[in-house]
Amino acid sequence: MSRLGKKSVALPKGVTVTVTGRSVKIKGPKGECAMPLTDGIDVSAAADAVTVSRASEARPVRAMHGTTRANIAAAVVGVADGYTRTLEIEGVGYSAAAQGPGKLVLKIGFNADRVMLAPAGVTVATPKNTIINIQGVDKQKVGQFAAEVRAVRPPEPYQGKGIRYAGERIIRKVGKAVGGKA
Repeated sequence: MSRLGKKSVALPKGVTVTVTGRSVKIKGPKGECAMPLTDGIDVSAAADAVTVSRASEARPVRAMHGTTRANIAAAVVGVADGYTRTLEIEGVGYSAAAQGPGKLVLKIGFNADRVMLAPAGVTVATPKNTIINIQGVDKQKVGQFAAEVRAVRPPEPYQGKGIRYAGERIIRKVGKAVGGKA
């Protein structure tokens, strides 16, 4: 039996879980999430906890037991508190500006500005022109959009310029030695 799958997911105040047919709907103060259930996985919701069980010991069902429980736990945290990824921009003249909740304009050394549109349910804010905050209810969407923004100009190892996650440590390389032979 899956150790993680056996644990029940505690529901904080204000979060409700509804199981209808083969889908689970989770509502909270920040928003709502819905996810389909795999065949052979059963979810039961009580007032304060959600439990996930499996109907058989088939390999695909066993594989999805813990995964389903983890996805439900992530959705509960998302609708209760939300997820945030913070990116930092390093480099002279590099900046970002949020135009509305879902549009991000990056000025990062290309000949034209890069405009990125956030997926539905994800908001973008720039408290400073070198800090990007990506927020949303869905952990996967927030992480995926943050990865796409970072991929536009990943940090390079020689000068450290580019877009990085907050707190990410870039391993620096030593450049070529300058000078002649003695």
